[in-house]
Amino acid sequence: MKAKAAVLWERNTAWSVEEVEFADPKPGEVLIKMVASGMCHSDDHAVTGDLEVAIPTIGGHEGAGIVEKIGPNVRDVEVGDHVVLSFIPSCGKCRWCSTGYSNLCDLGAVIMGGAQLDGTYRATARGKDVGSLALLGTFGNYAVVPEASVVKIHKWIPLEKACLVGCGVTTGWGSAVNTGEVSPGDTVVVVGVGGIGGSAIQGAKIAGARHIVAVDISPEKKSMAETLGATHFVQSVDEAMGLVNDLTWGVMADVAILTVGIARGEMVQQMVSLVRKAGRVVLTAISPFGAMDAQLHLAEVTLFQKQLRGSLFGECNPRADIPRLLDLYQSGQLKLDEMVTKEYKLEDINDGYADMKAGRIMRGVIIHEH
Repeated sequence: MKAKAAVLWERNTAWSVEEVEFADPKPGEVLIKMVASGMCHSDDHAVTGDLEVAIPTIGGHEGAGIVEKIGPNVRDVEVGDHVVLSFIPSCGKCRWCSTGYSNLCDLGAVIMGGAQLDGTYRATARGKDVGSLALLGTFGNYAVVPEASVVKIHKWIPLEKACLVGCGVTTGWGSAVNTGEVSPGDTVVVVGVGGIGGSAIQGAKIAGARHIVAVDISPEKKSMAETLGATHFVQSVDEAMGLVNDLTWGVMADVAILTVGIARGEMVQQMVSLVRKAGRVVLTAISPFGAMDAQLHLAEVTLFQKQLRGSLFGECNPRADIPRLLDLYQSGQLKLDEMVTKEYKLEDINDGYADMKAGRIMRGVIIHEH
């Protein structure tokens, strides 16, 4: 079938919105009619090369839609089901899935390669095979994806909001709740107020944090951060250092979460200095894959028992946590409507990413036309 999608043909070029052709889903695969796609910063990392994604590829790894067709041996969904696509698939069988770490599923090893799980492609354009980012390619109005990436949701949940829990909201929320282990009364610092940072703020609030200090260089993010639960806003880590010192009478933060666009080595020690003895630093931001330049005061880590923790997908288990987050949304505790700053047509995707990089939006969402 023919469809429309945003394809990345070369690094550091604009997304090209054009016609692509999809093959039918193979065994264990599902054809999804995409309704909405979140515009995550990681897709721009594919453009810049900070994420080593095979190209050409259809972008997008945060989306929601309706099952249009199923391949042989698909058991968990049927035509007409509403679904959120998880950017990391979960097989349910590997060591990581079976021990509660399905965010580290072995299938995640292939999500940057473009091809589907059997090593072949489902999309073609300009006479060439075209990959799908994270096995999904949600920047198309249709997508063929593995059943392992599909999570069924209630039909009454608006898909243009549900798409956010396929990556960004889940990653940020879990960075606070799971990796950061925020507890009632804690002081939390979130550095970077984008889609992930805003969700980390929400996770900290839901977990009962007393002080939530949001840090972002863009003053426009202040109102966004406060809407989502931040109690304080500053524009630099240096400002945060003094504020947190005052708020905690010198004890410092219980948890500090780094969610900036690109993590740099010099940021690590800053984050460590923000937390108290036995405090937890959560690194969620992406770094260039070969980066080895982190600066760290090792004696401070050892003698003050500070912890440095990486967080992928917020340590969430998509089949359990995606429905749970949508339940929190329905109860009014998780704000998704407020996360969406602006909606775009697929043809306007490059304008959306320009807005994101300029700090004008927290999360843009593409609404697909059919």
